[in-house]
Amino acid sequence: MTIEGTERRAVAHIYNSAVAASALSAAWELGALDELKSKGALDVTAFAGERRLDVAATTGLFRALAAVDIVERVDDKVTPARNFEEAYRTRSFFHWLSRGCGDLFRRMPELLPERNRTGDFYQRDSAAIALACREISSFCYDPWFDEALAGLDFEPALVADLGCGSGERLLQVLRRHPGARGLGIDIAGPSLEVAAAAADAAGLADRVSFVRADVREMPARDDFAEVELVTCFMMGHDFWPRSACVGTLQRLRTLFPGTRRFLLGDATRTVGVADRDLPVFTLGFEVAHDLMGTFIPQAADWESVFAEGGWRLRKKHAIDVAVGEVIYELEQL
Repeated sequence: MTIEGTERRAVAHIYNSAVAASALSAAWELGALDELKSKGALDVTAFAGERRLDVAATTGLFRALAAVDIVERVDDKVTPARNFEEAYRTRSFFHWLSRGCGDLFRRMPELLPERNRTGDFYQRDSAAIALACREISSFCYDPWFDEALAGLDFEPALVADLGCGSGERLLQVLRRHPGARGLGIDIAGPSLEVAAAAADAAGLADRVSFVRADVREMPARDDFAEVELVTCFMMGHDFWPRSACVGTLQRLRTLFPGTRRFLLGDATRTVGVADRDLPVFTLGFEVAHDLMGTFIPQAADWESVFAEGGWRLRKKHAIDVAVGEVIYELEQL
């Protein structure tokens, strides 16, 4: 193949991969990935018929996956290909990108000019992001979160989860501590609907309540004084820049005066990794937040604000699975 031909093929792969990213998200949502994982094969016409999907469009979905070696197609039969297992493992990253942030990336040319970057200048699908983050959390945070919970030297009566999203983290705490009650706080109404449905399905609706509020600006509530454990995952970067973060940490200390432990888990900005070597999710996460005007702190940035914000760092769990994840165990000074 000529140099020109190699470049054409490389660029074609970039284009096809963009289509495949959306197809992968759709395949997860429609159950195709799970069926391939459990059965090892599926028939496109039968799959479409069972779910009342358009056959031609469904075939197109699998063509897109086959173009990047996630599946193989022979007539109507689809089987996993060499990239299937890794695609299946990271499927929630693609859902976050395509369903949760699709409009954000589509509008990139409009979002770069400074004149357009005021007020509510972007939109994301909060319900899709909540669903994706529930699974992302399961392998990026949960093992270390379980370790932090196991290390508590008290039984929390009331736990507040800031930016609760799908509610799964709050439900994890309630399952571990049968005597605890939960309070989920999130700015996004669709996310709270997902969380309430999850609590009901888990049989825990009577032990949890949800509040729609902006964690950075919410007013005090009487029940906040009863909170002993505060958790906050995958939204702490919204506290920044630095002066605002210090102020938010100080305010949380005032809002939840009885807090005995604050578990703060978040992504941190990539340091020292070449653009070509970035792993799955990192580039999408960081570029998306750049588009939204959200500062992503480095770990050193986080560690510089705790004392000023009124919190003592007890322990750090360095994770770094995809986006420099870390969990900080904090207590009030």
